Amino acid sequence: MRARLAICLCLALLGAGCGQSAARPFRAQVHVARTAHTEIAWYERGRGAPLLMLIGTGSTMAEWDPALLRLLAKRHRLILFDYPGVGLSGPWHGGSFDSLAAATAGLLRAIGAPRADVLGWSMGGFVAQRLAIDHPGRVSHLILAGTNPGGSRTVLGTPRAQAIDSESHPSDAQILRQLYPPGRQAEGRRFLRRLERASRSGEIPDDFRVPAATARRQVAAEDPWLRSNRNYRQLGGLAVPTLAAGGAADPVTPAVNLRRIAARVPRAELRILPGAHAFLFQDRGPFAHTVDRFLAR
Repeated sequence: MRARLAICLCLALLGAGCGQSAARPFRAQVHVARTAHTEIAWYERGRGAPLLMLIGTGSTMAEWDPALLRLLAKRHRLILFDYPGVGLSGPWHGGSFDSLAAATAGLLRAIGAPRADVLGWSMGGFVAQRLAIDHPGRVSHLILAGTNPGGSRTVLGTPRAQAIDSESHPSDAQILRQLYPPGRQAEGRRFLRRLERASRSGEIPDDFRVPAATARRQVAAEDPWLRSNRNYRQLGGLAVPTLAAGGAADPVTPAVNLRRIAARVPRAELRILPGAHAFLFQDRGPFAHTVDRFLAR
């Protein structure tokens, strides 16, 4: 009551009045789903058709840019979760992206979501591809952001970018050099501040624990991914509507990878935006608009 009164007084002073139903700030409510082999922590935000969000290597569900989530949650029911072995989830009984895709399918089953639109960023794009290939009935639309198709068609980033990407606990400075292009590091620092504020307010879970052993296992799973052309071949048989999006200045996953995915998946769309690996955070307005338009088809 005291907080509501304070809000009303502030609005009155601004000449805006005090409405009958002031919107309450969003607070993440974490749930735990029990699957066949582990427990998966997750939360949801927004309304509409479910949009499952798959994050990258060594990251938790708390590391999506809150500003992007606010935009996407206007039209979609976002489902965000920790991979097994990460954050608040149980152990990872596996060592491949196929196993993470199977765990993801188990999560959808456990929370009563038979199908979902799927957005996979970076390593999350590997998991999303395997989910769409191995569990096609679970995926309504597929959005692949800043990822690669595996095998010999993959174009790796610079050696320095690859080395930082394989670090289990890189520094903030190293992360920002990967995520944002030169000259846009201030935007990267604003992203980190948004994470800090959102964590303090409860808008995102206070959930940033990634055991070094799990991060190493995720990185190790990339070796067979890159040595085999199986995934690239199987992309040619996908019947799921697919959007491939990349950053024009991405040092980790050059945009040519998304061009090759779009050329391989039948009738896939391609969108290249300015920015580096975090192009979807940097240009979140155009990216969210692209996602909304694609999913409305």
